[in-house]
Amino acid sequence: MTQTEAPTNTPADKQSHSHSSHPAQWKWYHYFTFNVDHKVIGIQYLVTAFFFYLIGGLMAVAMRAELYTPNPDVLDPNLYNAFMTNHGTIMIFLWIVPAAIGGFGNYLIPLMIGARDLAFPKLNALAFWLNPPAGALLMASFFFGGSQSGWTAYPPLSLVTANTAQSMWILSIVLVGTSSILGSLNFIITIWKMRVPSVTWDRLPLFCWAILATSILALLSTPVLAAGLVLLLFDINFGTSFFRPEAGGNVVVYQHLFWFYSHPAVYLMILPIFGIMSEVIPVHARKPIFGYKAIAYSSLAICCVGLFVWVHHMFTSGTPPWMRMFFTISTLIVAVPTGVKIFSWVATLWGGKIRFTSAMLFAIGLLAMFVLGGLSGVTLGTAPFDVHVHDTYYVVAHFHYVLFGGSVFGIYAGIYHWFPKITGRMPNETWGRIHFVLTFIGTNLTFLPMHELGLQGMPRRVAMYDPQFTTLNQICTFGAFLLGISVIPFFINMIWSWSKGEKAGDNPWNALSLEWTTTSPPAIENWEVLPVLTHGPYAYGMNVQNGSPNPSGAISGEPIVKG
Repeated sequence: MTQTEAPTNTPADKQSHSHSSHPAQWKWYHYFTFNVDHKVIGIQYLVTAFFFYLIGGLMAVAMRAELYTPNPDVLDPNLYNAFMTNHGTIMIFLWIVPAAIGGFGNYLIPLMIGARDLAFPKLNALAFWLNPPAGALLMASFFFGGSQSGWTAYPPLSLVTANTAQSMWILSIVLVGTSSILGSLNFIITIWKMRVPSVTWDRLPLFCWAILATSILALLSTPVLAAGLVLLLFDINFGTSFFRPEAGGNVVVYQHLFWFYSHPAVYLMILPIFGIMSEVIPVHARKPIFGYKAIAYSSLAICCVGLFVWVHHMFTSGTPPWMRMFFTISTLIVAVPTGVKIFSWVATLWGGKIRFTSAMLFAIGLLAMFVLGGLSGVTLGTAPFDVHVHDTYYVVAHFHYVLFGGSVFGIYAGIYHWFPKITGRMPNETWGRIHFVLTFIGTNLTFLPMHELGLQGMPRRVAMYDPQFTTLNQICTFGAFLLGISVIPFFINMIWSWSKGEKAGDNPWNALSLEWTTTSPPAIENWEVLPVLTHGPYAYGMNVQNGSPNPSGAISGEPIVKG
């Protein structure tokens, strides 16, 4: 299998001298400091993101409790609006993006390319430490009434409700946006310059391809959102009129600036998850990934096309017919590279010796959820249908199938898959399966009826509704409670397994990518000497000779690798 030997004069080798003053092992209190080790920062991202996931989840459960009956009898309507705004904001900016990119990206990228750290460790630590104050600012906004304009902050609503809280919301988003830009620069330079020579572009793990595409997309789109929010901040606090209709401002310009970032933000959240899927499925199916190059290039294609679809959120904002046609076509085109990935994963599963571990169950569950969310996305991408269901619960159902069924299932799959590497211990599979069953049932119970609610015309973002929608709303509320309960076995599993679980060994899944060639958990500088990759990261069942897999080798459950 993979060999290790001393490298010669590589950037990664130079990096190895920067940690000479580190102790042999990190202590628990190091995780609360400005630590520059990429693995510590990755765990800091993951733990912080899960903390905010619980807060955002509690807000969602409270909102669903309110919607159990048509009348506002649990939450004050203003508090409901504040919960709705901050639930969406937290789940996107403080949960999925930090966990998927910051958490997994930081922990895995250097390990997968044979580096000792990211290119700029201190910048990396700074990027993480922008997140806690951003979250604190967001939560503190509740003392000033809470931002009530929804996570889109459309003017003129955002100009006339809870101005102090809205300003705090904007500053919070600018902080996490700055964190995202710094992190993206670091990932691009690290992947480009710090790979050991044996990790060539055609041997680069697909998770790295996904993070590379995500980082390019973040660099291109995030500054546009920041610009729009700063202008909005000026309108709220300094009397400018960029978006004030009564003073000659244009609210539609804000929508363009907002959605130029916020639709690609969907791909910022889902592309790293696609990368996780491409690592989990071949390992647990014990089979080479089908269509390596197609998956890698489709990530870049999604990155490019994703920048030209934002107007489909604005079909009802006075968009001219020619623009509706153009953005309908571009929106449908982005489904092609996404479909390439789906077909590649299904083809990988076909005929594989599948291990139904918790990681694999969540990966398969993601496939089902994402296909359903993708199909409803295609319907929303076509202007005639979108105009019909705009701002109804059909839209809520769609993006929750994509973002919860896609991103959250993917994060869970990644946690279970790399848990042995991160902790040195195996996760408990019984608790993992209970967690999966509760999550899968809860997701469908919560979000599937929302399609029908939307088709019947129930508007979203409301605390009160017509009594005819009561039964479907009550089913959704039961599902939300089940989703809330589903995190209990997960946290029991993580805490118990981390402290008392079975010892994992260095490579319990017999995986072939580089992160599994070091100790579990990895040493502080990752390896004694940097590794050399002698075969592809997905060469299961292939005869690997002289560093190149021979596809004529018989498919088997374990890798057949000859030096």
